[in-house]
Amino acid sequence: MLMTLATQMAPGGWHDGGDAPAFWPVFPITFGLFWLAVLGAAFYLIRRRMNGDASAAAAAADPMAKAQSVLAERFARGEIDEDEYLMRISTLRNGT
Repeated sequence: MLMTLATQMAPGGWHDGGDAPAFWPVFPITFGLFWLAVLGAAFYLIRRRMNGDASAAAAAADPMAKAQSVLAERFARGEIDEDEYLMRISTLRNGT
């Protein structure tokens, strides 16, 4: 009797002889898509940072672009009005 009880209580295999669940491909696909998203986001952020540094370096190298950006910032903050902004930007462009 003890032998029969032990064989009845012995656990079967993981699937107990049945097939794998039908949704098993969802997990590796989701895992792969997750890592693709992580790599894509990292690539995007690195490219964005590199392009931002390049544009800042270009603005620093070109004094005219820096002057125009400072003028635009002052106009945006309200330190100068539209007439003064237009006068100064035309002066910068004409070089007089």
